[in-house]
Amino acid sequence: MSHSWLPSSRTEQLAMARNWISVINPPQNPPNWGIPAAQITAFITVFDAARTALPKVQSDTERTPVATAQCNAAFKALRDTMRFIKAHYFLVPPLAESDLASLGLKPGNTEHAPIPAPGGQVTADLGYPAAHMIELSNFRALGAPSKDPRSDYGVGIKIGIVGGTAPYHIGEPPASDEGNLLPFYLFTRRRRERLDLSGNSGKMICISISRENAKGEPGPFCPVITAIIP
Repeated sequence: MSHSWLPSSRTEQLAMARNWISVINPPQNPPNWGIPAAQITAFITVFDAARTALPKVQSDTERTPVATAQCNAAFKALRDTMRFIKAHYFLVPPLAESDLASLGLKPGNTEHAPIPAPGGQVTADLGYPAAHMIELSNFRALGAPSKDPRSDYGVGIKIGIVGGTAPYHIGEPPASDEGNLLPFYLFTRRRRERLDLSGNSGKMICISISRENAKGEPGPFCPVITAIIP
């Protein structure tokens, strides 16, 4: 089941809890769920505490630090109880889809969605922090980002230096759309990446970047970026 089954707002959490109580409270409680009466009573107790605490923090006249702390504690107890009931009675044994629908939950999905390759290009800013050093930062989408966030796991950086030392050496700059042919490869998930290119000061560096998904599949490389190494 989805990890986002519990609503984010307190009002919606109360609404879901109220619905659960109406479904599981005897005599509606299906016998195969096996929720003990004492557990239902405890659930109703924490629900009532949260329902009573919420209006106080929503009122300009009744809201105090003590009321806020009490409300936070009441809703934590409510959420913890709902997670416990879901894990111990709704999943073991598993409920039918109609049961899950009555509780406002979704059936579990046992099929793993494939991770698509990144669909868009990425670029970055170049900085010159010191002699023979280049810094890449602010990696960002060049156009629309990938629809699936798993596609944007990290970035692959291809580098070549015209007349440079190994392993960067190239004879001439590649065409703008041939960044994938540059000889040196670096993968990173950092927010910035600093390159120490000692021995190559004054030479032209060529850089091309692509997004990579969690399986290491690259997306399209961005147009070749060129700069002179300080």
